[in-house]
Amino acid sequence: MDSFAIFKVSASALDAQRGRMNTIASNMANINSTQTEAGGPYKKKECVFSTLPIDSENPTTLEGVKLVQIVDSQEPFKKIYDPGHPDADKEGFVNVPNINIMEEMVNMMMAVRAYEANVTTFNMSKTMFLKALEIGRF
Repeated sequence: MDSFAIFKVSASALDAQRGRMNTIASNMANINSTQTEAGGPYKKKECVFSTLPIDSENPTTLEGVKLVQIVDSQEPFKKIYDPGHPDADKEGFVNVPNINIMEEMVNMMMAVRAYEANVTTFNMSKTMFLKALEIGRF
């Protein structure tokens, strides 16, 4: 078994969670964006993850993770009544992004926890290898 494959697995997870955090930040930043360059309100983005085979001596046993795609949510826009808004329709309703701030906060906390867990895995593996090198000193 490749001794350093665990670092590749942890690195893939850190990269995937970083991408997830970027997507969440984009969603939270645009929670009130009623206009985009494509027209219409901002559409919530969602991450799609996939397994990533890790190069090692036995490739069938280890799999990392990768962010394969960021897709627009298919949830309908929210409608709020705000007749004074420049984007209001004839009845005074405005389409706003389909973003739930609580859901985004929960996703953000899950991404942070997953990131922390993978950093801990990386550091514990590093400690284990350093301890193994100390054995060779004596």
